[in-house]
Amino acid sequence: MQQPPVYLDYNATTPCDPRVLETMLPFFNRHFGNAASRNHAFGWAAEEAVDHARQQVARLIGAEPQEVIFTSGATEAVNLGIKGLFEAYAGKGNHIVTAGTEHKAVLDTLSHLEKQGASVTRLPVNAAGLIDPTELEAAITAETILIAIMYANNETGVIQPMADISRIAREKGVILFTDGTQAVGKIPVNVQQEGIGMMALSAHKLYGPKGIGALYVRRRGPRVKITAQMDGGGHERGMRSGTLNVPAIAGLGKACELAGAEMAVNAERLSAMRDRLETAILAREHATINGSGAHRLPHVTNIAFHGIPGDALLRAISRQIAVSSGSACTSALPEPSHVLTAMGLEEELAHSSLRFALGRFTTDAEIDFAISAVENTIREFNEIVK
Repeated sequence: MQQPPVYLDYNATTPCDPRVLETMLPFFNRHFGNAASRNHAFGWAAEEAVDHARQQVARLIGAEPQEVIFTSGATEAVNLGIKGLFEAYAGKGNHIVTAGTEHKAVLDTLSHLEKQGASVTRLPVNAAGLIDPTELEAAITAETILIAIMYANNETGVIQPMADISRIAREKGVILFTDGTQAVGKIPVNVQQEGIGMMALSAHKLYGPKGIGALYVRRRGPRVKITAQMDGGGHERGMRSGTLNVPAIAGLGKACELAGAEMAVNAERLSAMRDRLETAILAREHATINGSGAHRLPHVTNIAFHGIPGDALLRAISRQIAVSSGSACTSALPEPSHVLTAMGLEEELAHSSLRFALGRFTTDAEIDFAISAVENTIREFNEIVK
């Protein structure tokens, strides 16, 4: 039997794949040059590594390499994309449409822009966590410059109807930004085919290192313009100044290459294990799946445990399994998940919901252990109540 702790919180972060680490290591010592040093071989080697990684990232998401801007992570990419576009298109309008279930990186950025004069419409979602495309279309005005809807939710794994959203954006002449952090590398994403204007992603969600991410910005059909939010040496074609983190960039590139090559196999394996975990828990416990009526990422399930105190449940289970009650970025907050309450869950049930996120290194033995651990924990609670 697998011994604790078992890690089932892959949406919070992923371990760095050994193949990614192997790719990164030479750029800490042997090839330590600055990619902006174009006068000698050390800089050339670093620049070559960055160019190669840019191609790897672009290939995974269906972009051109010059459309990829490296950042410190998805949060910076979100800020650069949304704030940069708001500033660049100030003469065209000030209205942005988003959803109430977005990641806090998006919601807080939009709240900041409201203080700068932005008008923000936050669309509701249904019980499955999906926006209504007709409501999106109705919300667009002559002042709308951006639609900001995440590709797949970090807490429930629910995938938004991107084809419908993209169609509306194109028909209305509005730029589409999507937070692709949880989707990229897990399911096929093609920014050109799907009409995405900007997209944020992060390495540490797909078995790469922490502290590196990217922003895709469309350069054609039509081109998206943003204003840089960081001044300095004009790195990344003037869009993100600062010395490039070459080891991390090389790691992100390798992580994207591996994700593209192994995506289909991993998705099939993880969805089967996820379904087995869900089936076992729902068969024995008074529980329901949050977002079960929607198309979801293959490795994620968010389960509501009825009649169980949320904090106590998480503390008890976390001794044996690493799971989450919401986003890792807001786990210090006492409030219930804004995603689940937006889906119509009462606060008590939202508090009693847990996210299980499987990953590349999850084993069948770990799933067996998780099932047993949940059953034992719930049984102990029931005995106490009796």
